[in-house]
Amino acid sequence: MEEIYGKLPLNSAFEVEKGNRMMSMKSDRSIGIWIITSIAIVFGLLTIKSGGSVLFIDGTFREEAGNYVPFVVWFNFLAGFVYLIAGGGLWKQKQWAVWVSIFIVVATLVVFAILGIHILKGELYEIRTIAAMSFRTIVWALIAMFAYRKIIRQ
Repeated sequence: MEEIYGKLPLNSAFEVEKGNRMMSMKSDRSIGIWIITSIAIVFGLLTIKSGGSVLFIDGTFREEAGNYVPFVVWFNFLAGFVYLIAGGGLWKQKQWAVWVSIFIVVATLVVFAILGIHILKGELYEIRTIAAMSFRTIVWALIAMFAYRKIIRQ
């Protein structure tokens, strides 16, 4: 076994020198990119499923949603598709995906503010809507910050 490897000049991360060109099996994606991409895609799929269930399926899903706020559910449902687009772009480490992630944070904050106005006007809502919007804002703010540092500022 040493005879084979002894003849090949091996470098780090499974790189093998072949003539004048270097062949690499090393991934350009850090573990952080893998994580934020996975979070974005899973978050997107779950958001589409939960929002779609409330919007399009009568019965249990809608009843369990309680006093849901329609514009928030519609926003989140549509945002789920944008989460998937952002996740795909982040996977490919595209700069536009960072800006999409920042847009998601800003749009979520705007809808959150409108929800606050809705609540202050005495309209019906669920506490879990506030919790969910807080969670979405935090998750996407962290994704956007990490992506900006890893993709834009690299």
